[in-house]
Amino acid sequence: MKLRYCLSGHPTLPCNVLKFKSTTIMLDCGLDMTSTLNFLPLPLVQSPRLSKLPGLVLKDGSTFLDKELKECSGHVFVDSVPEFCLPETELLDLSTVDVILISNYHCMMALPYITEYTGFTGTVYATEPTVQIGRLLMEELVNSIERVPKAQSASTWKNKEVQRLLPAPLKDAVEVSMWRKCYTMPEVNAALSKIQLVGYSQKIELFGAVQVTPLSSGYALGSSNWIIQSHYEKVSYVSGSSLLTTHPQPMDQASLKNSDVLILTGLTQIPTANPDGMVGEFCSNLAGLLSSSPSLYTYWDYLNRSGKPLHFAVFNFIRFTSTHIWSLSRSLWMASLPSALIQTNKLKHYPSIHGDFSNDFKQPCVIFTGHPSLRFGDVVHFMELWGKSSLNTVIFTEPDFSYLDALAPYQPLAMKCVYCPIDTRLNFIQVSKLLKEVQVMKSCCLLLCFFTHSSEINKLFLADSLVPLEIKPGISLATVSAMLHTKDNKHVLQLPPKPPQPPTSKKRKRVSDDVPECKPLKPLLSGSIPVDQFVQTLEKHGFSDVKVEDTAKGHIVLLQEAETLIQIEEDSTHIICDNDEPLRVKLRDLVLKFLQKF
Repeated sequence: MKLRYCLSGHPTLPCNVLKFKSTTIMLDCGLDMTSTLNFLPLPLVQSPRLSKLPGLVLKDGSTFLDKELKECSGHVFVDSVPEFCLPETELLDLSTVDVILISNYHCMMALPYITEYTGFTGTVYATEPTVQIGRLLMEELVNSIERVPKAQSASTWKNKEVQRLLPAPLKDAVEVSMWRKCYTMPEVNAALSKIQLVGYSQKIELFGAVQVTPLSSGYALGSSNWIIQSHYEKVSYVSGSSLLTTHPQPMDQASLKNSDVLILTGLTQIPTANPDGMVGEFCSNLAGLLSSSPSLYTYWDYLNRSGKPLHFAVFNFIRFTSTHIWSLSRSLWMASLPSALIQTNKLKHYPSIHGDFSNDFKQPCVIFTGHPSLRFGDVVHFMELWGKSSLNTVIFTEPDFSYLDALAPYQPLAMKCVYCPIDTRLNFIQVSKLLKEVQVMKSCCLLLCFFTHSSEINKLFLADSLVPLEIKPGISLATVSAMLHTKDNKHVLQLPPKPPQPPTSKKRKRVSDDVPECKPLKPLLSGSIPVDQFVQTLEKHGFSDVKVEDTAKGHIVLLQEAETLIQIEEDSTHIICDNDEPLRVKLRDLVLKFLQKF
């Protein structure tokens, strides 16, 4: 088994290539849309504010980029149709890829670029809900961009010599030459026609050598983890999974047991934001904005008991916001809320802001719309229309986009902004518990696919020698001593050479017999030094004149009689004494008693 390439630099939108039993398998094909944050919004109607933005003037006074780059509130944006960061498809010949396994609808958005722009001729496997929702997302993406055509295109700024002259973040943007405009609907339909629908626990034979099986991941409707196995080996691919009990089928953990290798990706990037807490905060903010009544308890209570009319407008497919909100607010979705609101005409769907919406629009109202980048879609119109009033509020629930960067081209902004990122994917503590429950084989290699460099990584044979040490609840570290062998873009960690045996005779050793020396690693230290306990320890060892002073970075422990100073800071400790090595070593040993070694 070889995990040959990681083609995506986004931690939650993977695109990996696995070589297993002469079968080349692509695991997901996520599309990184955060690149759109570098572009100006696409307004549905002419925006005088955006059209009057000044062009960029470089430090040397050059103005040759003033048609492509515009300045707004201290930021520089590309004045062109938004472009997306594709997986690095040029790293390999995609005609050699046999199959593509899709985990969820978020991880299939780059599929048309792969099936229609490369030599890929294989088969794509995904569940039916994943394909249907993925189709809606792609259609919405294409329609949002195509209905606001832009005549000019910007490419001069992508020249490396020009890019280094630009201000951040454009200066630091990676692989801008790989950015591409959105695909078309014919390309979407052609890509989706190559998908073969599968069901949970269905076994699919690949060329008689490999068997793949989708399992419920518990993250979204139709989301899957995959088992890839032969007669003697079992590889589990876990991507975008959740242990929460929501409307999707629960995560199938039992089938992951006794895997030889576990490939893990798509973990939450906001582990400190509890999803249930974020949903509660969202509902609390929404209720507080719509009414100041002290009798409010929950979002559901407000909708049923409030005497004020409240209207909901939904544009196109309820995308990022509703997907997470409904999946967590089971009392809203699983009960009769949607049907009750539809029957009372309080929840309505509109294909766009034109037509019936203009006639039906009433206030107060809650509008679910996209795109979360605020660069295209109906949300651009509402931001331009309502951004100047402090009575209005925009609530962000999408965790993969920086809301501050999303708001940058709309500054100065008077409307309130609330950030309630809702992410139900696994966090590191849940992963630690999951590994214990699924009983992964001891000799396996756990690959957290966050690396961005293309490489070929063989199964590590070092796992048996690793001794993890838990430094915090759910976090364990282990030092690795190995040799890195690099050849033909293949990077293999090998066991370190054994130390040479002492010569049994006085014969001179040949040069070819020399073995590269592998020096033992110095132990790494972790932890913090509790000052009060440290002072008590010093007193027990005969230091009676100890004084402690607080500083901006930590503490200073002064031993007056010994004329010695100990500086204790967050990430370092310094012992300053006057040419008294025995005293320094003694104090060092006392400090080390409070730290962990690994």
